[in-house]
Amino acid sequence: MIDPPNQPKGIATATVTLAGLAAAFGVAACCALPFLFASVGIGAAWLGGVAIVAAPYRTPLLVIGALCLIVGAMLLTRQQLIAARCGPGGLCTPRWMRILTFFGLLLGAALLWAGYTYV
Repeated sequence: MIDPPNQPKGIATATVTLAGLAAAFGVAACCALPFLFASVGIGAAWLGGVAIVAAPYRTPLLVIGALCLIVGAMLLTRQQLIAARCGPGGLCTPRWMRILTFFGLLLGAALLWAGYTYV
């Protein structure tokens, strides 16, 4: 499948990673994030509303977050392999987009772990 030339590269990977990050944030909002923010000295009262909405859906959010982050990691690996073969004039995902996606995956995994562990 050939992408149209005007479509930005890496959008699917970034979208899946953001979905996983959002699900992980919802899981961690009730317990892990307030502890983390309080230890840094940041107020966490605003997380109460998010925690009330996300608490009944904790298990589905854990599953969705894990699946999105796994798919995002697989897509990022594919992008890295394509970028390694791509020449100087090739149409590859920009390096900054791959780096941002990688850090998003790490943050999502950390939030998912914290939300699972600190309940």
